[in-house]
Amino acid sequence: MAVEIELRGARVGYGPLEALHGVDLAVPARTLTVLLGRNGSGRTSVLRALAGTVKLTAGRVVWRGADVTGLPVHQRARRGLCLVPDARAVHTGLTVAENLELAAPGGDFTSALDGYPALRPLLPRRAGTLSGGEQRMLAVSRALVGGARLVLLDEPTQGMAPEVAERTYDLLAGLARERAVVVAEQRLPPGRTAIVHRLRRGNVVFSGESAELAGLPPE
Repeated sequence: MAVEIELRGARVGYGPLEALHGVDLAVPARTLTVLLGRNGSGRTSVLRALAGTVKLTAGRVVWRGADVTGLPVHQRARRGLCLVPDARAVHTGLTVAENLELAAPGGDFTSALDGYPALRPLLPRRAGTLSGGEQRMLAVSRALVGGARLVLLDEPTQGMAPEVAERTYDLLAGLARERAVVVAEQRLPPGRTAIVHRLRRGNVVFSGESAELAGLPPE
């Protein structure tokens, strides 16, 4: 299985506190990867380290064989990385349509409306007036239409109704047939086949396929 991007001995600190303690973690190409763990486990720090929004205090980020540890965020984005954070993931002052136009190559965001038909009547509204679940739909849609080869999402279904969350994982699973998709969640999405890395207190305590988690005790 080809590796898209990986952390090698990655350490991340916020002031005096270290959030990642020498993490080794590989993300396969064209696969759904799930980072599992409770709040404070290091899931978000892994995404930020991969995206370059935090600097490593030690270790490396290797993307398709190239060391990109020192590469700034905007250059990683130009290379095809998209990060959907758990907050402030949309341009609140712009309309839904404008948010999608900015993300979609050529401004064609038809696939976003096919994925989330509920966004269609919201197109003229400013993103800041949407509910939390609607903003998450818009944030995920921007990632779906953006054409990135590596998509990182922090709790993408937060605030969504159960049926919308299920639809979201259908869309992400479809996206992962062509691109590397990494999702940080507190629980494994039911019925999904994925590569799983479980984190605890800044360390990876399990790496394997989702089916292997059945025999392990819950967090």
